[in-house]
Amino acid sequence: MLTVLLIIGGIGIVISGLFIGVWTGGQQQRANFHSETNAHQNYRTKIAIVSGGVGVISFGLAGLVYFL
Repeated sequence: MLTVLLIIGGIGIVISGLFIGVWTGGQQQRANFHSETNAHQNYRTKIAIVSGGVGVISFGLAGLVYFL
């Protein structure tokens, strides 16, 4: 159970980082910002927030399982 929660948490954080653009360089980040529409930015942000939330909650549950 603990391993599954950790894997889900890690995948959620990675997906969130990919959608929000954390692992891109400065030039690529600026190019993405200026070439996207508002609707596309909002969509990417919503996906990143949801997957990041799932990741954080999963990590929290894994911590509870580990300590209890």
